[in-house]
Amino acid sequence: MHVNLSPDKRYYGIGEVSKAFAVNASLIRFWDSEFDILKPKKNAKGNRMFTPEDIKNLQLIYHLVKERGFTLEGARTHLKEGQKKTLDKFDIISKLESIKVQLTNIKNEI
Repeated sequence: MHVNLSPDKRYYGIGEVSKAFAVNASLIRFWDSEFDILKPKKNAKGNRMFTPEDIKNLQLIYHLVKERGFTLEGARTHLKEGQKKTLDKFDIISKLESIKVQLTNIKNEI
């Protein structure tokens, strides 16, 4: 899943994140409570502020749960058992998908 968020920002609000993933904010809050790898900061009002690292982890969770059909428990186990290996593979796939989008855009402009 390619997420359209500005790479220049240090923090993203839950509204931006839920819109980028095309899911309800309640699902993002639920995943935050279910997965230890998510560690969003909270501002003075208690609103979650997600870092780029949190966004990467959300992409991985989204991929496992929504695209590959893992249960929450299965996704948690998968992340714990092979977190580094899984993150490396996911980073490579994400970069390749981004390159594919860029190449498609270039092709369409020609």
